[in-house]
Amino acid sequence: MNRPLRWQPRDRERGSAVVDFVLVGALVTVLLAGVLQLALTLHVRATLIDCAAEGARHGALLDSSPTGGVLRTRELIGSALSPTYADDVTSTVSDLDGVPVLVVSVRAPLPIMGLLGPSGVFQVSGRALMER
Repeated sequence: MNRPLRWQPRDRERGSAVVDFVLVGALVTVLLAGVLQLALTLHVRATLIDCAAEGARHGALLDSSPTGGVLRTRELIGSALSPTYADDVTSTVSDLDGVPVLVVSVRAPLPIMGLLGPSGVFQVSGRALMER
């Protein structure tokens, strides 16, 4: 005797594992891309700050000049990241309680993967006391 086929509640969920995998996989991929973007942005920012500070120290030496500090900063940024990040490097001499201070400023674009993320620029600076 053949029993008639009956619809069972488990049949409704057939194939849902594939859909769940795709949805969770997409979410994990977006989160991973965001974490990588943040890590890259923080790395570039820290590198720019270090290069600006090193350039300011170099330019503040007795036998150097503020222009030498700018050139040193551009050289360091070009070797550490990319020469495109070293396009806008400036130096100024300011006064801090009667002591001259060399300030090397760097403006560089944010590293953005694709079209996602904020647009804009970093603006970082390094300072060093000028030798007399």
